[in-house]
Amino acid sequence: ASRNTAPAIALGIKYCIERLGCKEDEVIFISPSDHIIKPADKFAEYINLARGVAQKGHIVTFGIKPDRAETGYGYIKVRGKEGDCPRFTDAVVESGLSPNENMGQNFLEVERFAEKPDIETAKRYLDEGNYYWNSGMFAFSIGVMIEEFKQHTPEISEILGMNFDDMISNFAQMPDISIDYAVMEKSDRVVTLPLELYWNDIGSWDSLYEILDKDKLGNVKKGDIIAIDTKKNLIIGNKRLISTIGLDNHLIVETDDAILIAKRGEAQKVRDVVNRLKKENRKEADEHVTTHRPWGSYTVLEEGPRYKIKRIAVNPLEKLSLQMHYHRSEHWVVVKGTAKVTIGDKEMFVHENESAYVPKSTLHRLENPCKDLLEIIEVQNGDYVGEDDIVRYEDVYGRG
Repeated sequence: ASRNTAPAIALGIKYCIERLGCKEDEVIFISPSDHIIKPADKFAEYINLARGVAQKGHIVTFGIKPDRAETGYGYIKVRGKEGDCPRFTDAVVESGLSPNENMGQNFLEVERFAEKPDIETAKRYLDEGNYYWNSGMFAFSIGVMIEEFKQHTPEISEILGMNFDDMISNFAQMPDISIDYAVMEKSDRVVTLPLELYWNDIGSWDSLYEILDKDKLGNVKKGDIIAIDTKKNLIIGNKRLISTIGLDNHLIVETDDAILIAKRGEAQKVRDVVNRLKKENRKEADEHVTTHRPWGSYTVLEEGPRYKIKRIAVNPLEKLSLQMHYHRSEHWVVVKGTAKVTIGDKEMFVHENESAYVPKSTLHRLENPCKDLLEIIEVQNGDYVGEDDIVRYEDVYGRG
């Protein structure tokens, strides 16, 4: 169950208390996983500096000074403007901490948090000089965050009061809300520590271009690429040969699902494409060529009117649900391993280069009884081959 960052942080706090034996004065550091920060030793100094302030009752956010008008990040607005004397909140002054001369920054008072802006707003933020990118990193004591949840998000606080196992069971009942909305925008305990180091959250293809190695013409090339009179491009291939001629400052990304071609600097508009796909009820918005299931995965190799061809991989000793389809029949050919197949009231073993046929509206099940991966090719045929044409009668994973 995906419930966003606020419930996830609450669950992490409960784990620290109940399973790790942490006390409420323990300081927790929250960090996204998808960013690059360097140098690491300087970042560690910032974290230690933040820990001292968090121990005094503050929630510390880590701000990144913008070097461009970026629409892909949220922003933190601090009081004062660039060039003003750095300002401590009263609680920071009372903590007895003084600026670390090697860090070059102090903790700043937060005026407000700002959502991802459009390009004109982002340019204004850059010009005003008192906005920082919100890195999504926080430091706080366990007790402070428990109090903040209780004050600002009682729906989370109530479930946080349960034991860890019950909290897991009730996790999906918590609101789908970010920590910014749940706490940060409402709390009067928040300060910002500006970071003066390299930070990149790799949140877009443009960000990825920045960090990858480039050839002498400034191209990032991954895969089977032939580039002629081409410079400053990100070109990532998968299964096909990609050839470019006379192309500058573009993004080309080939996947099994789709191909993206865009100007560099426009990658954030990918979300507009996703919204369009959802609005038009396109399958690409929800389905992938390869889909993972508890028992393994399947990959759609080919699809057309009245048919679909899949490669199905079943993990060792796993099995699919006992199921039936109203609109399609299925033909299975084993290409690797041995399958245990149930069709109607019959059970059989199907070995490599052997096949089994499942008629329409017939109960069936596919199992891997062995300790090696099972791979089959499945050919579906019928008037409808959508993934929702499935009726499960029995499933070891509890799916309906």
